[in-house]
Amino acid sequence: MKTIASLMVFSAALLLSCQQMSGQTNQGKTTRVEAEKWKNKLTPDEYDIMVNKGTEPPYKNAYWNNHQKGIYVSAATGDTLFSSNDKFDSGTGWPSFTKPVKADKVAFIKDSSFGMERTEVVEKSTGLHLGHIFDDGPVDRGGKRYCMNSGALKFIKQ
Repeated sequence: MKTIASLMVFSAALLLSCQQMSGQTNQGKTTRVEAEKWKNKLTPDEYDIMVNKGTEPPYKNAYWNNHQKGIYVSAATGDTLFSSNDKFDSGTGWPSFTKPVKADKVAFIKDSSFGMERTEVVEKSTGLHLGHIFDDGPVDRGGKRYCMNSGALKFIKQ
């Protein structure tokens, strides 16, 4: 019985690894083929945040305290994601927004990492990690807080 169970686990693991190697994306999980593409396009910090789903230190990132007018685009694709008009000081040390410029530019994935239940925000076209969304944003502006990583964004001053 143990042998059958072990064989089933091994088979499942093999199947999953083969799917990753074939270049398929599964709900924000970057495959090895895609990861190589992004490694050549992104800086090491951008890669760690967007592909490895890392984060940057609070208050020690490019845009947490940026008060200039402009737009925030994806560091990977250049697509417009957020506007300074929707940015607010959340007191968290990361750039926070009440909404994306266009709702169809981002997607949401359940994130159970680190023993927490959160909602990850990814760039819809690539599945790359941007940050997380929380329900503690300004009530008068929809109540959402898109807590983004500066390393997933580039700011274009207007």
